[in-house]
Amino acid sequence: MKKRLLALALVAVGALALGKWVAGGGDATDGGSDPSLILDRLWVDQIPTRPKDTANVFVALTREPMGIFQSTSQWKGGYEIFKYAANGSELRLVYPQTDEKEKVKARAWKCKKRDMDYCLELSGASRGVKQYYSQNGWEVDGASTPAQLLDRVAALAGRRN
Repeated sequence: MKKRLLALALVAVGALALGKWVAGGGDATDGGSDPSLILDRLWVDQIPTRPKDTANVFVALTREPMGIFQSTSQWKGGYEIFKYAANGSELRLVYPQTDEKEKVKARAWKCKKRDMDYCLELSGASRGVKQYYSQNGWEVDGASTPAQLLDRVAALAGRRN
C-alpha cells in the first residue's frame, strides 16, 4: 500500500507542478557534471504554456529508490515507474511492470537555459526524453510520505504563480 501511494504521489508531482509553472528563455552554460543534482529533484523537458502542451517529467527519489518517467498535459498523461540503483552518474533501472532492465548515464550541471538553473542529459534510457531542466527550489527535500511530497510540490507551485 505504501509503495502504491508513493507511485501515485510521483504521478501527482508531475501533473500538479506542470499545471502551475510558467517558463521563459535563456542561454546554457555547461559548468561540468554534478551527480549530486540528479536525484531528489523534479526535472522537466519544458513548461507547458497551453493546456494541450505535453511535458516530460523525470524524478528519482533516494529514500525508497524509485522514480518515474511521465509524459503529461493538463488533460492527458502516461507514466512508468522504475526502481533503480545508482552508482555515481550511472543508474541501473528496472521497470517492474515488464521486468526490463537498462543502464542509464546521467549528466547534470548548472546552466541558464529556459529560465532554468540546472540541465540533465540522459543517455541509454528507452523512456522519457534526452534533455531535462530544473530550478532551484525543485528539490524533493527528504519527503518521506506521498502526502509530504505533494505538500512540497503544492508549496512550490504556489510560489510560482
